[in-house]
Amino acid sequence: MSEIRHIVFDIGKVLVHYDPEIPFSRIIPDEAERRWFFQNVCTHEWNLEQDRGRGWPEAEAALIALHPDHEENIRAFRRHWHEMVSHAYDDSVAVLESLIDAGHDVTMLTNFAADTFAEARKRFPFLNRPRGVTVSGEVGLIKPDRAIYDLHAGTFGLEPSGTLFIDDSAPNVAGAEAAGWRAVQFVNAGKLREDLRRFGIAA
Repeated sequence: MSEIRHIVFDIGKVLVHYDPEIPFSRIIPDEAERRWFFQNVCTHEWNLEQDRGRGWPEAEAALIALHPDHEENIRAFRRHWHEMVSHAYDDSVAVLESLIDAGHDVTMLTNFAADTFAEARKRFPFLNRPRGVTVSGEVGLIKPDRAIYDLHAGTFGLEPSGTLFIDDSAPNVAGAEAAGWRAVQFVNAGKLREDLRRFGIAA
């Protein structure tokens, strides 16, 4: 019998596709200009603060003050967010659901803005199937900070050493391991099934 008693899934790029290039390849057709925009205006670090709980009006206002000539494109980031999450990864969702159907304790831990997660939950009903979820934007903490792993474990009664975490981000995997969890980096559903089998879990 596996020593793993709890399985925790990340969401973005594990269960649901996320890519800002999808709408922005249309909004800013020039590749060099678009790359500059993501590197200097709507950066990953800027977006991460919404995952930490900052509201979109504040986030937009801060950037528009710095880059007034880019106001429309800055506002387009939130306006076209729904296009960025274009589809679920059906094969990964099948793994998630098979684990739940087999009786495993499955929860989710995600860096996600609170409002966009509420939208995602409506669009992707499978996100309601796990026992629960910790959303960074709702708790004001983000991976890979140790505090969010400890909060999730405490909220859902997880024994860290009996918990397996699945995330596409190497730093987030390392963060889980630093919190005493077991963890694997997600590459694709086939590799995930292999990783689960290594822990004695069929999926």
